[in-house]
Amino acid sequence: MGKMPMLFVGHGTPMNAIEDNQYSNTWKRVLKGYEKPKAILSISAHWYTKGSYIQKVEEPKQIYDMYGFPKELYELKYPVSGLEELSDRVLELAEEVSVNNNWGIDHGSWSVLCHIYPEADIPVVQLSIDGDLSLKEHFELGKKLASLREEGILILGSGNILHNLRDVEWDRKDMTEKGKTFDDTIHDLIQGRDFSSILEIENNEIFKYAAPTPEHFIPLVYILANIEEDDEIEVFNRGGEMGSLSMTSYLIKEL
Repeated sequence: MGKMPMLFVGHGTPMNAIEDNQYSNTWKRVLKGYEKPKAILSISAHWYTKGSYIQKVEEPKQIYDMYGFPKELYELKYPVSGLEELSDRVLELAEEVSVNNNWGIDHGSWSVLCHIYPEADIPVVQLSIDGDLSLKEHFELGKKLASLREEGILILGSGNILHNLRDVEWDRKDMTEKGKTFDDTIHDLIQGRDFSSILEIENNEIFKYAAPTPEHFIPLVYILANIEEDDEIEVFNRGGEMGSLSMTSYLIKEL
């Protein structure tokens, strides 16, 4: 087994879990042809904590952490197992992480993975997002996990580069000019591998518009932390909707 790819997925509305649309259709094929991973380490925007935590359970519960959606969404089952071996490995690599089993597999993970691996036959372990860390500190924590790719682990970051629900225009089919500018800026910095500029962007006024709370942006940082010189960066689902929601996503793969 070679080095596993990585994904940052703009997951958008939970309805993407049950809808047949341009986003879910891309998720279905984005990893076609790649070897199945031993397990998935998911950094989801929806486990936002004080402190850094990893799950360590054989059967993590499925979390329906959303409200007001159709009954069909709450009936979707994605019964993955955990992998305590992966949990222990993360604890070994990152001493600041500790075990917390109060959460589970939330929709940031399962709404995407139900399309990528619909059989739910690959163990999933979630790593929480410490709300007290800066982007640079998240990046440094992410770098400690680099060896997992060589060990058959797929690292998944699930959030949205632009995620401003305060300014959502529900019926709009694209992004505002301001939102598109932010999404394009991040795209250009990623393709130019100027990750240091991305880590400094939290002090920029446009970041306060794009990510009034940063939890949906931070999963991207964990992916950037593990991009190596011999990796190719492929963009998919580029663009967005509702004015202030980006669906732009990235596949990181060995050349």
